[in-house]
Amino acid sequence: MDISGKHFQAIIIGTGQSGKPLATDLGKAGWPTAVIEQQFVGGSCINYGCTPTKSMIASARAAYVAKKAADYGVQVSQVKVDLEKIIQRKDGIVKSFRESGRKSLENTPNVILIDGKANLKSSHEVVVNKKDGTKLTLTGERIIINTGANPRIPDIPGLSSIPYLTSTSILDLTELPSHLIIIGGGYIGLEFGQMFRRFGSDVTIIQRGDQLLSREDRDVAGAVAEILREDKIMIELKSEPVKVQKIQNGNIEVTIETGTKTKTISGSHLLVAAGRIPASNGLGLENAGVATDSHGYIISNEYLESSVNGIFVMGDVKGGPAFTHISYDDYRVLKKYFLENERQSIEGRFVPYTVFIDPQLGRVGLSGDQARKKGLKIRVAKMPMKYSARAIETGETRGFMKVIINASTREILGCAILSSQGGEIMSLIQVSMMGKLPYTALRDAIFAHPTLAESLNNLFGAI
Repeated sequence: MDISGKHFQAIIIGTGQSGKPLATDLGKAGWPTAVIEQQFVGGSCINYGCTPTKSMIASARAAYVAKKAADYGVQVSQVKVDLEKIIQRKDGIVKSFRESGRKSLENTPNVILIDGKANLKSSHEVVVNKKDGTKLTLTGERIIINTGANPRIPDIPGLSSIPYLTSTSILDLTELPSHLIIIGGGYIGLEFGQMFRRFGSDVTIIQRGDQLLSREDRDVAGAVAEILREDKIMIELKSEPVKVQKIQNGNIEVTIETGTKTKTISGSHLLVAAGRIPASNGLGLENAGVATDSHGYIISNEYLESSVNGIFVMGDVKGGPAFTHISYDDYRVLKKYFLENERQSIEGRFVPYTVFIDPQLGRVGLSGDQARKKGLKIRVAKMPMKYSARAIETGETRGFMKVIINASTREILGCAILSSQGGEIMSLIQVSMMGKLPYTALRDAIFAHPTLAESLNNLFGAI
């Protein structure tokens, strides 16, 4: 079908966790909608992020439990990790999700999916360089950008000359690293670090700051570091990578500076997990006058409007919390605006997240440090998981629950749940925050016994 020059009510660039559902809703509502995808339907989450990593983490968890089976009185023969089969399982899940998303778009009335790279020609025109080598020009009443983000590669001498890994390329390894060096102590680095340690690799994590997970309270970050060290993961804090090189035996050597001391670390593989950058380069934003900040993130207001009338932005490319569920909420905001003429603001919305280490770290709302910086008078409820009956019974006693409470209103301001199923417990507390319940409602609630949720009785009962 020749669609060059066709006018659409909406042109969506990118099929991440906001672009794809918005396209299907607009199409079902009768809007002629063009969707442009440069690579794979589903965005980072399905193809390089949540889906593949959590599939592999599940395999790592199975290996970990098998190795600990004797602690539960169960004898298991030698545990062997087959990384190739783990990758095959992961690829099968990703392929299923990806194909399902593509079929959904292709089968939605009024939606045309175009494989190619988009480039803005003006505020209402998009040129698409299709994968078949042809070009076409589309015009649209609205343009919505959902191109996501890519791994950030720091400027370290020698890095460009060695075969380093990113959070994308490491997903396709079929050979288990003997020693995986990771630059970056954020959630990506920690999840891959613990995963490969459980697969059998030695792991070293290099972090520039004085704690892992720099946005967390110090006691939370410290507990995470202690857990990873228990798992025999080596952690180098306050360490700046200053040189990378390949040495004679084929290994990679990373030189770090820690204060006034210099140290070299040798490993078989290097993972660069030093954050992400917006996928905004090459979009032709300057042709339409779309403003970006100094890092390349597209500047938008609380209604997801860019600096140009009629151009909107969703997901990681706009900056802010880079989570799938935040991108999905962006879709809900624009859906309400486009189809129901209801303007919703993204200001003040909850930003829950889970770091999928084991035990999980579930977080929502204010940390203790953030609450104090706001000048709030707070109370802190904190309980080690070793005080939880369910944790003891399942042998999952590492970590703690920590909740920040407004001392005046008794409402919960935020929590950090470092425990088995920490993300699920965090979500339970988030629901109480959404309802503005006082902490006493959870303290006095009847929860099924024995569950982890029941631990909230004891957690709040100590206040």
